[in-house]
Amino acid sequence: MSYCLYCHEPYSESWSWEALIGLKQSLLLCQDCEGRLVRIKGEICRLCSRDFSVFPEQYRQGDCCFDCIRWEGNQDWTGVLQQNRSLYIYNDFMKEMIAKLKYRGDAEVIKAFYPLLSSEFKKISRDALLVPIPLSEERYYERGFNQAELLAKGFKKPVEHLLKRRIHEEKQSKKTREERISQKVNPFEVVDSLKVVGQKVVLVDDVYTTGSTLRYASKVLNEAGARKISSITLAR
Repeated sequence: MSYCLYCHEPYSESWSWEALIGLKQSLLLCQDCEGRLVRIKGEICRLCSRDFSVFPEQYRQGDCCFDCIRWEGNQDWTGVLQQNRSLYIYNDFMKEMIAKLKYRGDAEVIKAFYPLLSSEFKKISRDALLVPIPLSEERYYERGFNQAELLAKGFKKPVEHLLKRRIHEEKQSKKTREERISQKVNPFEVVDSLKVVGQKVVLVDDVYTTGSTLRYASKVLNEAGARKISSITLAR
């Protein structure tokens, strides 16, 4: 008998041949909670993982969404972030889970995704440096942990703390889309440039919203000499 890391109710794990031979990774959640999550699969934006099945046709062009086309059409941002891979749609239930994690201090819930995160990282770049998006000192003190760092631990690979925030700013969740994209000062800086030069980097964060956080982080890593930068997030 196991206990769901979200609702804490007991549940019996369902077994299958896929699970036994490692082809299917089960979350550490009960069937009810897992059933309320929606995996991103099928047709997606090749750059940001936006799920085209829930996205109006008129807001895409080929295999890219218009958001990514706008980013790539700006000479300051072209090629800064090679790709983002997100695992779940940011639906109401995922929003509740992340709120429980970030704002109510239930850090254990993130471990529910560790089995899946470990297998997904191998598909992206197992030889890359794994770098979580940092919090400001003030936000870290307020929360007691960095959710991106907790996510990164699920990849079963050493975590590199190569970024720090220059400034303490308003929470991203409080900003409008325009405010996120149009900020003038890059909030990040590289801690150790020597470790970055010529390296592939995978950034880790909880949610991809506009892509601005990951691109600002990617930009300073590019400027420090990183060879290729991708990212993985729990939700999109």
